[in-house]
Amino acid sequence: MVAAFVGIFAWRALGSLSGLLVNLVIALFFALAMEPMILWLVRHGWKRGAATGTVMFSILAAVGVVLTLFGTLFAEQAAQLVTTLPDTYASVVRWTEDQFAVKLPEMHDLQSQLINDWGGEVATRAIAIGSSLLGGIFAFTTVLLVAYYLAAAGPKFRASICGWLSPRNQTEVLRLWEVTQLKISDYINSRIILAIVSSVFTGVFLTIIDIPYALPLALFTGVVSQFVPTIGTYIGGALPVVFALTTDGPQKALLVVVFIVLYQQVENFWFAPKVSARALQMNPAVSFVVVLAFGAVFGALGAFLALPIAATVQAVASTYLQRHELIDSHMLRDPAKKDGWSEVDDAPTDADSTGDVADVTSEMPATPATDEGQSSIS
Repeated sequence: MVAAFVGIFAWRALGSLSGLLVNLVIALFFALAMEPMILWLVRHGWKRGAATGTVMFSILAAVGVVLTLFGTLFAEQAAQLVTTLPDTYASVVRWTEDQFAVKLPEMHDLQSQLINDWGGEVATRAIAIGSSLLGGIFAFTTVLLVAYYLAAAGPKFRASICGWLSPRNQTEVLRLWEVTQLKISDYINSRIILAIVSSVFTGVFLTIIDIPYALPLALFTGVVSQFVPTIGTYIGGALPVVFALTTDGPQKALLVVVFIVLYQQVENFWFAPKVSARALQMNPAVSFVVVLAFGAVFGALGAFLALPIAATVQAVASTYLQRHELIDSHMLRDPAKKDGWSEVDDAPTDADSTGDVADVTSEMPATPATDEGQSSIS
């Protein structure tokens, strides 16, 4: 009975502490991401505490500068967007009626409905938003403080953990810590670089085809496409497509779709392999399943942390699991193209265009050469 009550209490305590645990995970993630920059400063003679504070406040200052530089522009364009919302909605209504013969409600009807449905809850929601804002500030402060103390402690924190373990287990824990730190820092740094590149290219393209609000749309596309795993590209690209469709018609929306698809291919085959060569070496299908699984179990944070965690597990497994030499089998490679034969239907390709079927047949070998262990099917 005592064990049952203790279990119930522990379960409810974990439920109450779920927010704090999420903040601790984010803080650990942030501390591990800062570690390479901190180590660079330490190697150049900095004290670890000063190096940690410099790196953290440099990151915060960089974010503050970006918000300061673009905050006014965002505010102005957001105000313009709200001002032009009725006209945009009217164009959507006209386009929908012309294309699909569907009657949408008028703008004033929607406004009246919103006032009737939500007007009485404005005060309550304002209080809730204020409480959420205060909670967000407290959570942000908690993450910064915990991340600072974890990163500033560094070897001392690891030593305090290893002091409770045997020498053999200490080696394993430190090796796991090093692999995790490497994968997380590489993942974060590669995502930041790819987000900047994606934002720049998207902003230039949207500016060239004269899409309004190009800057916020490009930043939204770049950040979402990189920091929302697997489906972020489609979520990030949907907003510029919808905006182009509602402001400039389907032609420019189609151009935006083509650009997003082409840029995604360029990023997948050229940018991403060069930027994140060490971060993730994982099959795309496995990555997709891992993100879905972590997102279903742990929510948005799990989906975000899924790829670096999976890469860490993969790296640890490759360290501890023995890999064997592969046997020689045609199942482990694609068949090679044979001289004089087509890859599609095994028809001869070097026949003279004026020759007849008999000439071609006479020149063909009786039994085409095949790889060892394979059979020829004609």
